[in-house]
Amino acid sequence: MNLIMIKFLKIIIGTGFIVFFILVTIASIRTLSLDVNAGLQLARWETPSDISLEIDHRKREELLTLFKEAIRIPTVSFSPTESNTTALLHFNSFLRRAFPTLFTSGLVHHELVANYSHLFWVPGSQLDLVPYLLLAHIDVVPATESDGWVAPPFSAQEIDGFIYGRGTIDDKSSLMGILQALEYLLIQGYAPHRGFYLGLGHDEEVSGYQGALNIVRLLKQRNVRLAFVLDEGLAVLDGVISGLDGPAALIGVSEKGLATVKLSVSTLPGHASMPSRESSIGILAAAVKRLEDNPMPMLFGHGPERETFEHLAHKFGLPLKFVLSNLWLFSPLVGRFLEQKPDSNAFVRTTTAVTIFNAGVKLNVMPSLAEAYVNLRIHTAQSLQEVMDLIQFTIGDHRVKIELIEGFDPLPVSSSDDKSYGFQIIKKTVLDMFPTVAVAPGICVGNTDSRHFKDLTKDIYRFAPLWFKPGDAKRFHGINERISRKNYEDLVLFYSRLIQNCDIRKLPEPHTSVHEL
Repeated sequence: MNLIMIKFLKIIIGTGFIVFFILVTIASIRTLSLDVNAGLQLARWETPSDISLEIDHRKREELLTLFKEAIRIPTVSFSPTESNTTALLHFNSFLRRAFPTLFTSGLVHHELVANYSHLFWVPGSQLDLVPYLLLAHIDVVPATESDGWVAPPFSAQEIDGFIYGRGTIDDKSSLMGILQALEYLLIQGYAPHRGFYLGLGHDEEVSGYQGALNIVRLLKQRNVRLAFVLDEGLAVLDGVISGLDGPAALIGVSEKGLATVKLSVSTLPGHASMPSRESSIGILAAAVKRLEDNPMPMLFGHGPERETFEHLAHKFGLPLKFVLSNLWLFSPLVGRFLEQKPDSNAFVRTTTAVTIFNAGVKLNVMPSLAEAYVNLRIHTAQSLQEVMDLIQFTIGDHRVKIELIEGFDPLPVSSSDDKSYGFQIIKKTVLDMFPTVAVAPGICVGNTDSRHFKDLTKDIYRFAPLWFKPGDAKRFHGINERISRKNYEDLVLFYSRLIQNCDIRKLPEPHTSVHEL
């Protein structure tokens, strides 16, 4: 190697060390700045009203009794065309009996929507304040005791301080918590400054095309604009995020899109004793295998999931604190780590799940048709059309017919900065209730009724203060769905405080934030 080449390599290596030193210095400064700003106190908030709910023994037993009764009514949605209408009618009667003040107050306007859903309007005294909407849903997914429940799924049986039953998480805890909070506030003479709506859909579990969509139509007819919408979605995670010091409340600022895709292969039928070289099953199986072997691109850093970790970085120890406070440098590394597990992989890409495979009619007959259904949850950085194009490219076989059965793009990302009214009100309420909990924006991997309201507001949030320990997320639509007595009481208090916090006319001046550095 000649002398010129050696000098050139020394320059390159030296430059590399300089660049590396500069990057490490910048990253260290950002990490230190994060520690300084993480301890800053929130600005002073105005307090227009302060009705403090005291849950004494009598009230506690009363609200728990009503909650259990709600769980025992099997308001199951089986499909878009089949639901337990008898139970829905029963639930309607139950609500009127459980919350007499809410249904008889001259302050509250109520109407039944699409026979089983409910819309409440509570006007505010200050008409220039834009109203907001709290959403919840009445229906639940099916459940049977034979699935392995420790208690019958519609028994609301209490075991070791937990109430078991379908709907305890999704979503009768929020529904009953909201109504119970408003009932207590009305009894104490509360009248809001800022008006608000309550929407209770009856078919959320089958896409909300009757309940939520008809509520939206009514509000559109009345030219209603909303400051924000709050629905179910994310929760308080305690011990769920590895390495995080303490619990974190994640407020969903968007939700993933959806695609249901049908793959099919048609061939000539024949006798199994004289099979062709390729069967419809084999061709389709190969296509499915290509989809599974070639997942959608990893997109960490291009959606709200990046902000989640930026907001939580100060709650991690080193070296994770250093890495997460410098995602401008380490995003690819963090993304590769997150994609290793199914639950975190869902946050960094469009997921692909083959859920149904149909083929064959007889043991000795070559099937003429094979079909598979694929469920995709679309990352916020992709569109439905992009996902369909990638499926076509990945399968790469003209013999496989690809049909979109149902689909929609990811929801717009709602604001979460210091000037975001809805986000900051929810955050303040969380911190009022749980001062040591870290709060961060997040992405909801499932879909909610709130997506139907995107034309009425630019800010939709998905959160309820359900307290999830490791393994609890599997109870969602799974077996042994449950909530603790204490957690349900917290929900009632949370919504009571939230409603009052929304009476604030404007947010305080923003405080310095690490995200401005």
